[in-house]
Amino acid sequence: MTTLNFVGLSLVVLLSAIEAATVERVEYDYYKYHSMQEILKWMSQMQTDYSDLVRIVDYGKTYEKKTISLLKIGQDTGAKKKAIWMDCGIHAREWIAPAFCQYFVREILKAYKTDPKMQEMMKNMDFYVTPVLNMDGYDYSWSTDRLWRKNRSPGPSGCNCSGTDLNRNFDANWGTIGVSPDCCSNTYCGMGPLSEPEAQAVTFFVESRKEDFLCFLTIHSYGQLLLVPYGHPNYTASNYQELMDVGLAAADAIKKVHGKHYTVGTSPDVLYPNSGSSRDWARMSGIPLAYTFELRDNGTFGFKLPEDQIQPACEEAYSGALHIITYAHDKTFNGAVATAVATLWSILLAVGVTGSSLM
Repeated sequence: MTTLNFVGLSLVVLLSAIEAATVERVEYDYYKYHSMQEILKWMSQMQTDYSDLVRIVDYGKTYEKKTISLLKIGQDTGAKKKAIWMDCGIHAREWIAPAFCQYFVREILKAYKTDPKMQEMMKNMDFYVTPVLNMDGYDYSWSTDRLWRKNRSPGPSGCNCSGTDLNRNFDANWGTIGVSPDCCSNTYCGMGPLSEPEAQAVTFFVESRKEDFLCFLTIHSYGQLLLVPYGHPNYTASNYQELMDVGLAAADAIKKVHGKHYTVGTSPDVLYPNSGSSRDWARMSGIPLAYTFELRDNGTFGFKLPEDQIQPACEEAYSGALHIITYAHDKTFNGAVATAVATLWSILLAVGVTGSSLM
């Protein structure tokens, strides 16, 4: 080989290595926190890369007139489908929550390629995933105050503080317990139920098809908890035992991943009483399975969970969320098949058809 050929070959190898490294660098990093603009670009990329399964749906405006969007994920069967709801980032400072929503989307799309169960679920159900609900607050937590919690709407007349706690603003025993009338408080519940455009957006979108939703998951941090309805100690969900059984099984699934323990229960039992949460509103609206996930950790880092914990936190939470979603799916569709078979058999028996006569 001549020196010129050797140099030429080396240059080709070097350029190939640089190109590969460049591709690797620009690949979306699911194990770091992303700004609102980066997340919006990611959503567009998901729609482009999975155009047969993913569609961006705009469903509201924030106080600052940002467009609230979700990813609708599932097979387009042309038929009316059941649905799963997931929202993240209702509290601005809980950055691990939007990171989880993005991870969740990637994982279900990846699973769809090879997993028959995920293919079945995406045929039967659509996933509605809002990566960041409180967009104004999230932006503010990046630019100004890392520990900002509320949205950015102005307080009532005479108040110099901004923001309402969106998870105290839903129409579910609004303003009765675990809230503050002080507009400067982190748990200020607003001037009335659904006074905030972000809470309105979720309410109007979900209510317009609430009979379709099997499950409502809202993702928060921190505390390593799975909270079931209701936040008010004087109310008990009619399917409380089912919620607890499914939640405890989800916590078992979580623990098997990295050994982290998640406590399951109502908010008054394991955290503190509250009212006006989206979880409680969803259950009161008739959605049978409604859970709040409080992701890592137990307070060592709190809302400032280091990026090196994003991957394990997401992996374990995914396992728990998938258990709940699979339960919701199988109860509806496998149960429906069993009911149909039983009904058919009853009809056959009524007309005198037996097993032997079918042989």
